[in-house]
Amino acid sequence: MRGIFLLLMLTVVVSACNQERVYHAYVDFEDRYWLTNKVPQFTFSIEDTTQRYNVFCNIRNSTRYPYSRIFIKSSLQDTLGNELQESLLNDFLFEEKTGKPLGKSGLGDLYDHQLPVLKNHKFTKAGAYRIRFEQFMRTDTLEGIISVGLGVDRVTKP
Repeated sequence: MRGIFLLLMLTVVVSACNQERVYHAYVDFEDRYWLTNKVPQFTFSIEDTTQRYNVFCNIRNSTRYPYSRIFIKSSLQDTLGNELQESLLNDFLFEEKTGKPLGKSGLGDLYDHQLPVLKNHKFTKAGAYRIRFEQFMRTDTLEGIISVGLGVDRVTKP
């Protein structure tokens, strides 16, 4: 009986978390590096224009990543293809002095990071939006980047 109750509670918690998520997807880099000519693009839909959203660039890296920081250029387009925002995202993937990996620990030597693109943003029009991410480092081949993703979540009130 206790096991059934715990399973039921876990299902409720997982369901509640999924209600906040609007879109979540990754593009995996097969060879575990990000080339400059690989520009992941994601298309997501916004239906509720009264709601506020957080938009994130998700990075999954391994300890083979050779730098402490990463720079990524993001470009958001609206339903008509008009550019709404272009920004340069940057974050530390490793501590600068010690080299200790940062981010949420994953499997083995993999780490996940969320870089905010838009916080508490209100989209003015319903429809499909497209965002693309370009690695903006000083090298053509960015070793140790496993995948890049997009997360779009509804902002919930506390």
